[in-house]
Amino acid sequence: MNIIKATKKFEDWLRLHIRIVEPDLQFKHEQMAASLFPFFRATFFRWLQVWPEECLELDRVPRILSVGDLHVENFGTWRDTDGRLVWGVNDFDEASLFPYTMDLVRLATSALLAAQAKRLAMKPKESASAILQGYERGMEEGGRPFVLAESHEWLRAIAESKLRDPVVFWQKMDRLPTLKGGIPESAREALEHLLPERGLPYRLARRRAGLGSLGHTRLVAIADWKGGRVAREAKALTPSALQWLNPKLPTEILYAAILRRAVRCPDPFVQMRGHWIVRRLSPHCSRIELEALGTTRAECWLLDAMGRETANIHLGTEEKRRAILKDLRARKGNWLLGAAQAMAAAMERDWRVWRERRQS
Repeated sequence: MNIIKATKKFEDWLRLHIRIVEPDLQFKHEQMAASLFPFFRATFFRWLQVWPEECLELDRVPRILSVGDLHVENFGTWRDTDGRLVWGVNDFDEASLFPYTMDLVRLATSALLAAQAKRLAMKPKESASAILQGYERGMEEGGRPFVLAESHEWLRAIAESKLRDPVVFWQKMDRLPTLKGGIPESAREALEHLLPERGLPYRLARRRAGLGSLGHTRLVAIADWKGGRVAREAKALTPSALQWLNPKLPTEILYAAILRRAVRCPDPFVQMRGHWIVRRLSPHCSRIELEALGTTRAECWLLDAMGRETANIHLGTEEKRRAILKDLRARKGNWLLGAAQAMAAAMERDWRVWRERRQS
């Protein structure tokens, strides 16, 4: 099955689960053709098909509750219940049981492709080494959340940079188009449940964001409250693409489960309400852009931290920790780099086919 047929079959499956926003899906197709890095981010379903072909040996390792669609732009900040600024993985749409190696290989592949796109300066070997070093250390030490208070000053400086300017953030929110027409009652209930007051008037807008979830409905409630602005987003969820690939698997959405089990200071404003994931949107509750890093040294620190945070997630399957460490220590050479290069090459072959079809 080639990428054209796989995409059609996957999108047909999506339509069985959610109402698709067709203009957003067409935009996704355009982004997939534009360059390789967006194509990679938008096609986790295809990654799952290619994985056993390119990384069969890495598929025969302990399977744990994993992120699945992990990449260098899947990290950001939020406030915990004590108001502290925390950093970590901020999207678990594809959470499911995967070989522990998959998150590592996908993260390393994303770093390799980001470097090709001139969005990272580090060489692939250095990136893979930093990720693996952080991951192994995190697994050995038992994990620790990234609270940006007394520790991680360099990461806090990025998180509090001018790129998080509240004025700029709310200008973006104001530009979101007001939704015309009704919305599912379940979405309305999910949004209103998360607002700070019952009965608070709000403007309902539609938001286009991400790449893998383009086509999913995203609704934003924007309100004035006690002298400031607040925003809440609801996004429609489906089971992981793994269920598309293997229909015999349960259709359970594991977003809440992975949040609950990880070594984490959770965001109290991220909640599952039916098949909607709802969250607070604010200047300090968003992803960290790669462009904010500035130096190769900061990139090395960040990729090491991404490896550690991946360990924080994997430690949610505590009973597999020893088996994972045993498997890791038995691996020699640049296995992570080799797997990332193989998967990047497979993604590039598919991207060229997709681009040529779009141009013809």
